[in-house]
Amino acid sequence: MKIVNPATEDVVADVEAADPAEVDRAVERARTAYAAWRQVSPGDRARLLRRFADLVGEHGEELARLELANAGHPIGNARWEAGAVRDVLHFYAGAPERDHGKQIPVPGGVDVTFQEPLGVVGVIVPWNFPMLIMSWGVAPALAAGNTVIVKPAEWTPLTALRLAELALAAGLPEGVLQVLPGVGEVAGARLVEHPDVAKIVFTGSTEVGKEIAAKAAAQVKRVTLELGGKSANIIFADADLDRAAQAAPYAVFDNAGQDCCARSRLLVQASVYDAFMERLTEAVRGVVVGDPLDESTEMGPLISAEHLDRVRGFVQESAPYLQGSCPGGKGYWFPPTVLTPDVTDRTFTEEIFGPVVSVAPFEDEADAVRIANDTPYGLSGSIWTRDVGRALRVSRAVEAGALSVNSNASVRYWTPFGGFKQSGLGRELGPDALAAFTETKNVFISWE
Repeated sequence: MKIVNPATEDVVADVEAADPAEVDRAVERARTAYAAWRQVSPGDRARLLRRFADLVGEHGEELARLELANAGHPIGNARWEAGAVRDVLHFYAGAPERDHGKQIPVPGGVDVTFQEPLGVVGVIVPWNFPMLIMSWGVAPALAAGNTVIVKPAEWTPLTALRLAELALAAGLPEGVLQVLPGVGEVAGARLVEHPDVAKIVFTGSTEVGKEIAAKAAAQVKRVTLELGGKSANIIFADADLDRAAQAAPYAVFDNAGQDCCARSRLLVQASVYDAFMERLTEAVRGVVVGDPLDESTEMGPLISAEHLDRVRGFVQESAPYLQGSCPGGKGYWFPPTVLTPDVTDRTFTEEIFGPVVSVAPFEDEADAVRIANDTPYGLSGSIWTRDVGRALRVSRAVEAGALSVNSNASVRYWTPFGGFKQSGLGRELGPDALAAFTETKNVFISWE
C-alpha cells in the first residue's frame, strides 16, 4: 500500500498489506501471548503500561509529525493528539490494580465476582484520528489482561506501526500488541470472522458497522461500535452569541470536518438568526487553512482525492451561503463551507464528513429538539443558553450520547463516550470502559 501525504500528494511510505493468512498467524501469536499476559500481576501490568505511556510522551514530536505526514493534521492538533495518547495510556495504567469485583451477601456461604479478560481483541481503527482512537481501544483492553490486534485504516497506518514498536520497547511481551496494516475487506474482515477473536472494537461508518455487527452476531462475538454522526449545535436566543459564533466553526471544521462528532447541523433560534449569521460569517472567514507544518494552521486537507470528490458532490447540490479560503495546487483541499438548506435536504440529513456546516432556524425549544432528533444518528451535540433549566431540559430531550452546554467538547478520556441510535453500541473511555473488555464471573463458596 502506498501511503500518501494528503497535503502534498507525495508518497511517504510503502506498507505491505496483510492477507488472511497473516491475520491467522497474528491471532495465533495473540492467543499464545494471552495465556501469559493475563497472569501478569496487576502491579506489573500497570508498570508496563506506564512505561509505554512514558515512551509515547518521549516520542510525542515524532508521532505528531508522522500523523501530520500521514493524515494531514495541523502540527498543533497532532501534538495534542500524541499527548492525549500518552494520557489515555496513563489513565488505564491505573486500572489493573483497581479492577475490583464484589462480595455479595447470600445465605449459606460467600459469593464473590471476578472481572475476567476476554482473550484476543481486534481493534479496527479509522483514518480520521488514527493514533488517538487506537489508544481508546488498546489501553483498556491491555489493562484488563487481553491481547490486542490493531487493524489500522489502509490510508493511515504509520502511527499505529510506531506505537506497536514503542510498546515492545516498553517491555510488553511479543504478541500482546500487534498491528496488521491491510485492506478492510481482507484483513479487517478476517479479524471479524476469526473464531478465536473474542471481541471487535470498530470506529467508522454506520454502513460498515452494521456489516461487522451482523458477522459478529453469527459467533455471538462482543462488539463496541462507534459509528456515524450528524450532530446538532443548538443556539438559543439568550446564549452568548459572540462566544457561540466564534466556537461554532471549530465544532465542525476541526480536522477538516472529518470527525464523527462534528456539529454539522447548526440550529439557531429565529429571533437571533440574522445577528448570529453575521458573527458566524466573520468567524468562518477567520479559520486558517493551509500547510499543516505551519504553527498557525487550524485546518488541513481532506484525506484523499476520493474523499474530496465525495465532499464536493454534496456541496454542488446546494449553493453555498459562504465559503472560506484554502490553498490551491497539490493536496486535497476544500474550503470551510456554510450551507443554508432546507432541513429535509440531503446536505442537512446525511453525514458529509467534510468542512461543511448546514444552518437552519428554529422557533422554540420544542422545535429545536424535534429538528435535532430527526436523524438516525445520536452521537454528540451542543446546547448554548444562559438558562440552566433549559440546558437541563434540552440535554435530557436530545437523543445523543455526549452533549455539552456552552461548549463544543465531546471527548474527555475521564468520561464515557458513545452514541445513541445508529451512532453505535457500547461506550469507550472513562472509568467504565474496562467493563467492555471483561466478563463478570460469579463464584459461590458454600459454608458447608
